[in-house]
Amino acid sequence: MKFNKLLAVILAAVFAISFVSCSKSVNDKDTANTDNNTEKTKITFCLDWTPNTNHTGLYVAVDKGYYDEAGLDVTIVQPPENSAASQVCASGQAQFTIEAQDTLAAAFTSDTPLGLTAVAAILQHNTSGIISKAGQGMDTPKGLTGKTYLTWDSPIELAVMEHVVNADGGKWEDVKLIPNTVTDEAQDVNANPDHAIWVFYGWGGINAEVNNIDIDYFYFKDIDKTFDYYTPVIIANNDFLSSNPETVKAFLEATKKGYEYAAENPEEAANILIASDDTGSLVGSEKLVVESQKWISQQYIADASQWGYIEPQRWDGFYAWLWDNKLIEKELPSGTGFSNDYLS
Repeated sequence: MKFNKLLAVILAAVFAISFVSCSKSVNDKDTANTDNNTEKTKITFCLDWTPNTNHTGLYVAVDKGYYDEAGLDVTIVQPPENSAASQVCASGQAQFTIEAQDTLAAAFTSDTPLGLTAVAAILQHNTSGIISKAGQGMDTPKGLTGKTYLTWDSPIELAVMEHVVNADGGKWEDVKLIPNTVTDEAQDVNANPDHAIWVFYGWGGINAEVNNIDIDYFYFKDIDKTFDYYTPVIIANNDFLSSNPETVKAFLEATKKGYEYAAENPEEAANILIASDDTGSLVGSEKLVVESQKWISQQYIADASQWGYIEPQRWDGFYAWLWDNKLIEKELPSGTGFSNDYLS
């Protein structure tokens, strides 16, 4: 999608109106620092989805006062309905948001690229893969031959699927594709033994465990290291980055402390997430949140030297694969779209 200056102005106006009804400061519940709010730098962070364990470190940083200590007044909001979080951030209505490296590709390669930069990895490795009912032969990609795959019909998604199936000795042309409209993947594959679905293990896989559903699962990163790309990442508005580098560093340092705390205290962090959610989306899923948090807490830092670090070779390697397979409009120079410079 191409964005020109006029469209950016229109988007800004629309988002400004939308935020009046959809945004809520997490700090509203804590009035102890009200007198100091005018002295703090206001930050709007737009989530990519309803609150989940990818976001826990943000809510912990609010709850534990890490942002407050850094001189920041952070408001966490939902993206306006039918609008991508990246558009909200690029328009300047939010300074930070969450995206994934694969879906960011178009933002960097269009004729009018969005002014965004990935500044921290929330998870160190790509935890997504294919879930299917146990014992149906889909524990490896070639096993999808003759089965049904539920797709979002994204060119990058389909290219990854074709690559892993064919490279494993299967026949992608023999995989039946149907639209993915499922909200509970574990229950779907349990009821439909020929179904395979792309999920993130920290939520979709753990949901199967919580509901005692036997599944098979393979990670894309284990099939081809090219697909160990970064998802999700925190991205920032470029104008804000250039104008407020020290504020960005302070924000990321406080956020890092939130994720480090969540990694060390998963059950407490899960309860903070549940208590902080004002969307109602986690009601009835408290056990899933706790078990998901226990699992994902080991993924925040994993084998990296610190939370947030983006390895240049992995980042560049995935975009090189997209270019080689004609999935992006132009070749991206090394280092495009990310920076580790704002991490402590």
